[in-house]
Amino acid sequence: MKGSKKLLSLLLALAMVMTMLAGCSSGTDTTTAAAQSEETEAVGETSAPETEATVESRPNRVIYGSTTEISGDIGPGAWWTNNATDQMIRNLINDYSVMTFDPDGAMVVNSSVVNGEIGVTENEDGSKTFTVTINEGLTYNNGEPITAADFCAYALVAYSPAAQEAGAGTVALEIVGTPEYQSGEVNYISGLHLVDEYTYAITISADVLPYYYEEYYASLSPLYLPMYASADLTVVDDGEGVYLSGGELVADEITATRYMYDSPVSAGPYTLVSLDTGTLQATLELNPNYAGNYEGQKPSIETIVIVKTETSTAIDSLRTGAVDVLDTLSDGNTEINPALDLVEAGGYDYVSFERNGYGKLQFACDFGPTQFPAVRQAVALLLDRNEFANQFCAGYGSVVDGPYGLCMWMYKESTEFFADNIDTYAYDPERAVQLLEEDGWTLNADGTEYLGTGVRYKEVTPEEAGDYALNVTLDDGRILMPLHIMWASSEDNPVSELLAVMLSNGEQTAQAGMVIEETVMSFSDLMNYMYRDATVDARYGVPTYGMFNLAAGFTQMYDQSFYYSTDPAYWGTYNNNFIADEQLADLAWNMVYGVEAGDDETYLDMWQQFMDRWNELLPDVPLYSNIYYTVFPDWLEGYSQSSYWDFSQAILYASIAGAE
Repeated sequence: MKGSKKLLSLLLALAMVMTMLAGCSSGTDTTTAAAQSEETEAVGETSAPETEATVESRPNRVIYGSTTEISGDIGPGAWWTNNATDQMIRNLINDYSVMTFDPDGAMVVNSSVVNGEIGVTENEDGSKTFTVTINEGLTYNNGEPITAADFCAYALVAYSPAAQEAGAGTVALEIVGTPEYQSGEVNYISGLHLVDEYTYAITISADVLPYYYEEYYASLSPLYLPMYASADLTVVDDGEGVYLSGGELVADEITATRYMYDSPVSAGPYTLVSLDTGTLQATLELNPNYAGNYEGQKPSIETIVIVKTETSTAIDSLRTGAVDVLDTLSDGNTEINPALDLVEAGGYDYVSFERNGYGKLQFACDFGPTQFPAVRQAVALLLDRNEFANQFCAGYGSVVDGPYGLCMWMYKESTEFFADNIDTYAYDPERAVQLLEEDGWTLNADGTEYLGTGVRYKEVTPEEAGDYALNVTLDDGRILMPLHIMWASSEDNPVSELLAVMLSNGEQTAQAGMVIEETVMSFSDLMNYMYRDATVDARYGVPTYGMFNLAAGFTQMYDQSFYYSTDPAYWGTYNNNFIADEQLADLAWNMVYGVEAGDDETYLDMWQQFMDRWNELLPDVPLYSNIYYTVFPDWLEGYSQSSYWDFSQAILYASIAGAE
């Protein structure tokens, strides 16, 4: 693959998630968890007036203001949830993946971790074996050595039956032997071997080859076993494959690592010193044992403090010094323009770059009114998305018509395809009503014909009715479902406020016979309801809300293979639309599995087919993708960010003028 098209996930190749954001700003705009453009500058444009100033002495510390609250789930590889701020903390404390990415989004070997080139062997059965040798001398933040066994430990924990019992969303598919290991049929992974103290060999099943992002299959990360088990476990390989000796993994002990905040053992540029989910603040300190990123770059800033910043007061917090960095600002009126006013006045700087993600209304597609595509399409038609984008982005973004970001090379090369094939769902209340009537929303609550006032109802089958609490059962046994959508929105969110005005409280929505009932909650609650994460609380596991507003940030690799799977095993953590459409699932799978690495033409064709089917089913209403701005004081020197190079990577190259 060429240039920035070499885009691969920072997670295990099949444990990929999109980062979720609440609204549109660094945090208010999300997971979970998400790609690529040759035309996008590698580093965001930096601009500020030059001023002369005396260098002052100041603490060697950066306070990062996040409008997405910390949920506290910092478990490895986003095995559970993937809040944007949680993910950033993970990235700051874990950075020894075998493969990583440069500012252009290109996949590169992490030379601080890997000794020499990665070996590739094609086997007679169609599988491939990757051989990786780890550099000697690597250690965790506690000084204990890292060897090849630690990389094997990651797979042994991630794919263990205990991790599955703990609710971890890891997919046992790519490494030969992981399905049998995860099911408990065997206690070893036959496709993963310890060659010597610093070398492991990983064999990838022919069932998942070819794969467009194949090179990343070689990648594992180190995992500190004593943190995951009270038993004295060691990684052993007697010839059949690696296994754990000395005891058993326990689900509760694995779960506990999600919320381990007192200096957890990790291997990244920083160490987590404290995290308080009450005050929504985390403190990280420089890890002196860190060997550097793929270029050997080490951070010079000693302390990073992450604090919750309310969107409404974020710029004031920057102005007063309560925070030093406001990352990925997206609201043009309340964030970007006031921030640029600060820059123009002097003393501040910024970077800007196209977003690798999009804001959206996300639907639950398996219960209630939103299980019907016509209802989802009607919601799109009842919202003037162009006006919404104009008001929210204020010239710093535009409407999108699918799950992509403005920076993606696939989108940039699909202008003609989109014009000829993609429904823009332009604002059209009359068309919305037509679609609803054609879909059977033509009744009143008593079963009589709907005549244009009040809430529409539809006769549904018992299967369609499910346990939706608002259903009505008539004396004759017919079940009627109201066109009443329960909407979960996050608090202190300008996107939610604008949606309430333009959609849920809009006259056109009431005239269409639709009710969209908003429930405002914390972003953590919203995510738990969206994922239906009963491991946090049983109430979250009950389907309750049919619509959520948030956003998705993509990884360097655009791989949607599990996000639309019809297998319920992947619902929640991956497929959190809970949509079951075989054609969509096949297109998402074949877009990456079935395309040879480097075959950009075939990949683009499959991507376009996927977009076409997605546009028809509309599991989300795409709202906008925008130009992000990150603003900071001009004493933060050398800070560069891009569509594929976030704060956790950029801060390694930055320094503080006059730092004590």
